[in-house]
Amino acid sequence: MDEKEVKQEVVETQEELNVEETTVVSEETAQEGEAEASVKKLRGSRAKGQSRKRKIETVEPVESEWKEQVVQISRVTKVVKGGKKLSFRAIVIVGNKKGQVGMGVAKAAEVIIAIQKAIADGRKNLVTVPIFKTTIPHQVTGTSGAGSVVLKPASQGTGVIAGGAVRSVLELAGYENILSKSLGSKSPLNAAGATLEALKNLRSFSDVAKMRGITLKQMLS
Repeated sequence: MDEKEVKQEVVETQEELNVEETTVVSEETAQEGEAEASVKKLRGSRAKGQSRKRKIETVEPVESEWKEQVVQISRVTKVVKGGKKLSFRAIVIVGNKKGQVGMGVAKAAEVIIAIQKAIADGRKNLVTVPIFKTTIPHQVTGTSGAGSVVLKPASQGTGVIAGGAVRSVLELAGYENILSKSLGSKSPLNAAGATLEALKNLRSFSDVAKMRGITLKQMLS
């Protein structure tokens, strides 16, 4: 073979090798690009998931306007054929401090279930009471069983002068200045019931003016 033919063959083989190298390099770069794209997708999905989690964590629960206060939890035994059956009785006061209050009484084998049932019972038995300048419009007396409670209006800055179940009812009803005196039975059930009966007997100035057939201004003057 001539020198020219040998040189030509060498050039052709080098070109074939270069073409193979470029194809291999292009395939490797394509694979690297696909891998980088998949990694970016995973990072993006993780970032989205983290942002969603952060958004979920930052959501604050809405507080309910109703407040509950447990007055008493007592053990109750019932004699049955096989012996004695033990249960718990819960007395709960429910109110929104805006003129609505109620009392719930319930029994259950567990304390938590008894409280939940009492709260549901209290919301069913809500009473709307009048509030006149953070106090009651007039003096009133309520009775329940062997207990009775006397409520009197008070001036600004007096506070809630009451204790036990009477105080719980008055505070959750929304009164800030009031005088009270509990007479007779000291049972929390009777005291709370007598306080609710007294609040039910309250009458607002507008209701009395309508009954008399005069305006509110004429009655107050």
